[in-house]
Amino acid sequence: MCNDLAIAAAGFNSNLVTFTKNAMRLLLFLPALGILFGSCERAKPKPPKWIEAVERHFDESLKPFYHGVASGDPLPDRIVIWTRVTPADSLPSVDVKWQMALDERFTAIVKSDSLATNPGKDYTVKVDVVGLQPDQVYYYRFLALGKNSIVGRTKTAPVSAKDSLKFAVVSCANWEWGYFNPYDKIADRPVLDAVLHLGDYIYEYGVAKYGDTTIGRLNIPSHEIVSLKDYRTRYSLYRLDQGLRRLHQQQPMIAIWDDHEVANNATVSGAQNHQPEEGDYQKRKAAARQTYYEWMPIRENQELYRRFSFGPLADVIMLDERLAGRDPEITDSLNPDLKNAERSMLGAKQLQWFEANLQSSTATWKLIGNQVIFSDVYLRKVFPKMPRNLDSWDGFPAEKKKIVDFIRANNITNLIIASGDTHGSWAIEAATNISKNYRPFAIELGITSVSSGNGDERKPADSVKLAEKALMNENPHIKYVNDRDHGYLLLTLYADQSKAEWFYVETLRKPTSNEFLGKTYWFERGKSRLKQR
Repeated sequence: MCNDLAIAAAGFNSNLVTFTKNAMRLLLFLPALGILFGSCERAKPKPPKWIEAVERHFDESLKPFYHGVASGDPLPDRIVIWTRVTPADSLPSVDVKWQMALDERFTAIVKSDSLATNPGKDYTVKVDVVGLQPDQVYYYRFLALGKNSIVGRTKTAPVSAKDSLKFAVVSCANWEWGYFNPYDKIADRPVLDAVLHLGDYIYEYGVAKYGDTTIGRLNIPSHEIVSLKDYRTRYSLYRLDQGLRRLHQQQPMIAIWDDHEVANNATVSGAQNHQPEEGDYQKRKAAARQTYYEWMPIRENQELYRRFSFGPLADVIMLDERLAGRDPEITDSLNPDLKNAERSMLGAKQLQWFEANLQSSTATWKLIGNQVIFSDVYLRKVFPKMPRNLDSWDGFPAEKKKIVDFIRANNITNLIIASGDTHGSWAIEAATNISKNYRPFAIELGITSVSSGNGDERKPADSVKLAEKALMNENPHIKYVNDRDHGYLLLTLYADQSKAEWFYVETLRKPTSNEFLGKTYWFERGKSRLKQR
């Protein structure tokens, strides 16, 4: 959701789009170019205004591959590569050739082939390149309509033991709030093992509903997106941001959706930001899902939750906490149904899969891609009338207890929970039933937003800092909170310990920015405790 994790009254942000309608629900604790071409005609049709608007962001030097290239879902022997071809005219089909090589000049091509794309795929191209070597850097490109795409860089997953693994973790990028500079800084790094995207890759709102339009970045289309054409257009717009295009070009990604890929507070059966006059929710959800699979470098399966092995050092387990089995949210903490044992965030099928993968993993570290904060978080001193954030795992206490009990009963250790959604940075010794003698069962690392509104987008920074302190005073297991800066988490895993570094950019108001290291924590193997050095 827009879980800005903004402490509003004490300096934290609120979701303006739905604040007046449901303030207590959304005041959170610390809170494609979709060209649906018709049949080919002799006379060139005049492009609709929504196409012309997106075209204003095109870099003509990239024609017809304006959206660059991307790669993702790395396995030891294969990886997905992606591009989009944008023909000048409506074409029933476009032939595309792809190449993968060991060098940027393509003197050592190891794989190549051809395929076709068409309007039914929104002219996107996706290839699952197989027969590759593990832990190997590759370069790839596409050729179509007499032009070459930019060259992408990617990397397969390892099989053998490694001294370390390095992941960047991101979430929550909003076009109108500013340029995606954190993505740009990640692109500058040497090739990573993967970038984990925890959701809110796009936002569904219309112009000026949630953002800062003073810098001239306006949503396209201007209305809230609900149709297949709308979602395709919005992805197209986002992928024209220089930082995001460079990130996909330089680093492999493992992505999961949160709610804004559909609509705010999306569940299996509905969404807070879906009204009856916007049509059938299931059709909207299907359009959003189709576009996600078209535009993201991921393998298309019935379910999006999945597991990746990075050798004996780490397994990455990505959860879907929105569309796989989530029950509608309860917004009243006094509602007796809140503790109903049948209520689920994951759904029975995914919960069983999650527990089986936790139990079967023999890797040193188990890294969980999680959309909303898992640990118990008390808000009584910040929001006396909203003691818990019920859009997080605190809204599903029975299922959370099942998972924690399973972890403890099976002696599952070295868990790292990477959590998005909150628009804030968190370092937590993950625990439930918090007291002075709490027993952590995992490390939880919250990821700030790439560009979506943080606390100080709405309140003075000094007020936000006071609220951060108040929250940590009430929650001794929370060691760090930052609801002010935009950036990403750099997570480095070693055999005996791991390191979490929060990097932030200086500005979102122009398309380039310097970055700075905000905070570093270490944690040892076998101990769910955080240390600064």
